Amino acid sequence: MKKEILPPKAKKIPKSLEFHGDVRIDNYYWMNNRDNPEVIDYLNQENEYNQKMTAHTKDFQQRLFEEMKGRIKEDDESVPYKLNNYWYLTRFETGKDYPIYSRKKRELDAPEELLFDVNEMAEGFEYYSLGGLNVSPDNKMVAFGVDTLSRRKYTIQIKDLQTGETYPDKIENATGGSTWAADNKTLFYTKKDEQTLRSYRIYKHILGTDSAEDELVFEEEDETFNTYVYKSKSKEYIIIGSHSTLTTEYRILKADDPSGEFQVFQPRERGLEYSIAHYEDNFYVMTNKDGATNFKLMKTLVDKTTKENWVDVIPHREDYLLEDIDIFKKYLVVSERNNGLNKIKVIRWDNSEEYYIPFDNETYTAYTSINPAFDTDILRFTYNSMTTPTSVVDFNMETREKTVLKEQEVLDKNFNKNNYLSERIWATAKDGTKIPVSLVYKKGTKLDGNSPLLQYAYGSYGSTIDPYFSTVRLSLLDRGFIYAIAHIRGGEYLGRNWYEDGKLFNKMNTFTDYIDVSEYLIEEKYTSAAHLYAMGGSAGGLLMGAVINMAPQLYNGVISAVPFVDVVTTMLDDSIPLTTGEYDEWGNPNNKDYYEYMMQYSPYDNVVAQHYPNLLVTTGLHDSQVQYWEPAKWVAKLRELKTNNNLLLFHTNMDAGHGGASGRFEALKEVAEEYAFLLDLEGIDH
Repeated sequence: MKKEILPPKAKKIPKSLEFHGDVRIDNYYWMNNRDNPEVIDYLNQENEYNQKMTAHTKDFQQRLFEEMKGRIKEDDESVPYKLNNYWYLTRFETGKDYPIYSRKKRELDAPEELLFDVNEMAEGFEYYSLGGLNVSPDNKMVAFGVDTLSRRKYTIQIKDLQTGETYPDKIENATGGSTWAADNKTLFYTKKDEQTLRSYRIYKHILGTDSAEDELVFEEEDETFNTYVYKSKSKEYIIIGSHSTLTTEYRILKADDPSGEFQVFQPRERGLEYSIAHYEDNFYVMTNKDGATNFKLMKTLVDKTTKENWVDVIPHREDYLLEDIDIFKKYLVVSERNNGLNKIKVIRWDNSEEYYIPFDNETYTAYTSINPAFDTDILRFTYNSMTTPTSVVDFNMETREKTVLKEQEVLDKNFNKNNYLSERIWATAKDGTKIPVSLVYKKGTKLDGNSPLLQYAYGSYGSTIDPYFSTVRLSLLDRGFIYAIAHIRGGEYLGRNWYEDGKLFNKMNTFTDYIDVSEYLIEEKYTSAAHLYAMGGSAGGLLMGAVINMAPQLYNGVISAVPFVDVVTTMLDDSIPLTTGEYDEWGNPNNKDYYEYMMQYSPYDNVVAQHYPNLLVTTGLHDSQVQYWEPAKWVAKLRELKTNNNLLLFHTNMDAGHGGASGRFEALKEVAEEYAFLLDLEGIDH
């Protein structure tokens, strides 16, 4: 039956792309025009083909969706946090997709004040995202951002919390976030470039005035940088940050002087990264200064902020990555990573004691949560592992007592966390490097080479995928799947050098690490090539594309979500969102050496006539991070060249962008589609 359903055949319009004396013929370059009806027609044809090829799994997809939805507590509520005399809460109601934001004055038993019911606001929209909620210092107004297209271009508005009315002021094409000055009428915000979507300008808006008259206070002219604005936890400073992959710079202004001039904290120097936190007479500076690869903590007086004034507080350590700090009146809390595991250290400012909060698992995730209060002994943190649902914990730094405020409920009568096992193993890469892998599976799952295994990874930007709990994942584990997170180079799981060893001219390590992990999982009989599945999204989709070109024989099926696969062409086009800011991650192909290196792994450029695994590729028409045409072209080229009859399915969400569908349940339908693809390949349909 399936063989009678013919896949779309994209037309070929050869385009010659010559650079550095190298000529590439791109037959599908024409797909990069979103306004071309033929492009939309092709995407619709692919969607229709996908529908027909998966028609036999539709009922199963629906069952999976209901199963995953059934584990979620529909009438759920966040743990409230206190800010400026108000308790803030987020809750969901049964059957509704979007959150409801509210607050209570002083006490938790006070009457609820509704801030936003996003369900009402989202009516009539296929996609709706509310973000950047920012209450004024006097608690009377809230600024907020709305995106209805999923291009991450927000419109900022201001709501009067006393009357419930929304001001007519509309600030278009913003990031969504904003920051109030201390006067309750001045709002700083960030605008995006219309074409590239780079965050590049900071404006100042005065309440009640026309936003067209807003004053430009800073423009980031370097196209490799983004800019943003926020307020220090002390509430004393408005801070403008400029950020590229390798370099940062900050500007500061007293929050009670919004008409004043921002002062540069430390002028940018290529390769110098730092972040700042204010406390009393000092700024605390987390930085890689002086070759501190894993970062160190320094401090400097508020009126002497340049680097020659910085002095060490926590020196650089080879085996500890300094990730973040939280400042309280009596305590400094330091978030670190050692041998891949999160550590939270509490230090009294008077140096009378310091200690680590104890965690007792082989592989887990722990991080500090929302801690807006300054004068408190309570630190809020979040903890989970691959077998333990997420807990929100209040930790008394004085008495060291833990209070679990909430543990994620899994609404499944058959769920018992003791029925699952997690472990961390170490695969050896070809160059001898040990690659950590976090695994989880249900007790009783056979480790004889016949169990299906889904191997996930990301491996770029120093972004670490920690071993986390997922209720959704239970739908695989309960059907005999093993789930593995490969902590490959390109992330920061084992420190900053782990990232440096997986970028630029070391990028190939990311792909070979993943392949080496796959081979190890097969050798150790966790699975076999007939039952091994690979998955990654965005830069992890690039990983999938590279891996199936290099070692297609290792995988039965691959899911590549919103994949960055046309690396060279995209990185040569500085009009595309994100491109210029990516040079420090991938290299600038205008440089011949980088061009030639990228050509070694760029998935689209390396598709050849060979057998490929079964493939499911997904994208969003309005994706601002990875443009839809990258996967569209890639799929067309794979269809043209692949030499076997394995599945090649391509699904474009015509209403969404990089993050997929909005709404907590719509997103689950996409997961159900992915899981049905895997389970169907395994012959599991129940």
